[in-house]
Amino acid sequence: MKDKEVRYFENPVEYREENEGEIVGVAAVVSKRTNLVWYDEIIEPGAFDDVLGDDVRALMNHDPNLVLARTKAGTLTIELDGTGNLTYRYKTPERSYAKDLEDAIKSGDITQSSFAFRVKEDAWEFSKDRKANDLRKIIKLERLYDVAPVTYPAYQDTTVAKRSFDENKPEPEENQPNKKLLRDLYIKLKKLT
Repeated sequence: MKDKEVRYFENPVEYREENEGEIVGVAAVVSKRTNLVWYDEIIEPGAFDDVLGDDVRALMNHDPNLVLARTKAGTLTIELDGTGNLTYRYKTPERSYAKDLEDAIKSGDITQSSFAFRVKEDAWEFSKDRKANDLRKIIKLERLYDVAPVTYPAYQDTTVAKRSFDENKPEPEENQPNKKLLRDLYIKLKKLT
């Protein structure tokens, strides 16, 4: 799965007893700036519009051996809520690991969700003063692989995003002699006044 990225969020996943063991989660939130250490990221509203028909799996902790549900099988529903956030729901299947996960969600031991995807279109805004992180805006997804209730909501696999950042970042100022010269002159003038 070339260029696959995974994002984990502190989004809720919950068990709904009234719906016969249904698990409901928010896999991704739009319009929320998230710090990825070397840059920030925002998923734009509409980013998921083209991938809602993908054959998506619900996996426990993104483990392909622990399938919980699948859209193609009709056991997983993915949709956007009123604000464009990506949500998912499935009924717990009769598999031991799924029953164990259901118990962990019911007890509050597992409360977060995640999703795996490939980007089709993004845009970068680079900080000019370096007081803020550079910003990556995810505009459109090319593929949605899976959604997952997860144990740890951490950014574990961002190598593709890092490569995209490195490919798009502007040339450092020290490699741009005129800008560096002007900046140095400005600093000297500032000290004189």
